[in-house]
Amino acid sequence: MARKKLQRPIAAMAEKIRQYRALKERPRDSQRFALDYESMRRPLTQKRLPALAWRDARSESRLLALLCRLPRFGVGRTVTRKSWLWAHDEPCYWVVAKVRADYTAENMDHGKAWGYLTFRGKTETVMKEIDQAMYHDWRMVPKHEEETFKKFTPVPEETVRYLPYPPLLRAMILAQWQKEGRAITEEPLIDLKKSVASHLQESKKKTTGTSV
Repeated sequence: MARKKLQRPIAAMAEKIRQYRALKERPRDSQRFALDYESMRRPLTQKRLPALAWRDARSESRLLALLCRLPRFGVGRTVTRKSWLWAHDEPCYWVVAKVRADYTAENMDHGKAWGYLTFRGKTETVMKEIDQAMYHDWRMVPKHEEETFKKFTPVPEETVRYLPYPPLLRAMILAQWQKEGRAITEEPLIDLKKSVASHLQESKKKTTGTSV
């Protein structure tokens, strides 16, 4: 007979109190991501930023540092990143939908933000938390430039149909053709369409065989 589990309401309440205190004592974003711009160290952890990030830390802005200057914390505005502008030709940006500022920060320039991401011209329909908001490379897209910035004509993706064989397998195929007396007028290539179709047929046969 299984032993009945004892109910310990006092212990459960004490555990909830410990969790609540740990949550309250957890450092806020304004403490975690504060930065001493002279030493380039975070006062809470004393960790130093990488040397490559020093220039951006002094000249660029964090996301909340931009949003805190705007009405309604910039909800509805478009933001992008310097690294995206350098790396991609397609438009990459966030449309801010929700902001939860850290009101204990001096200028309320810390907190979290949510929005809709468009990366390399592809827009996601689900609202997500904007990651890496503490990085010093965020830029606000001016309102009069938003339409031009978002304009994008997608280029049709090129699909690869044929691929070359590995060297050893290619040599074996050429040797077989030569043995059969076949004229070698073309390079042996893998037909991806046929390979995928045959793979699907084999997997279908296996599933039907196991179900029977």
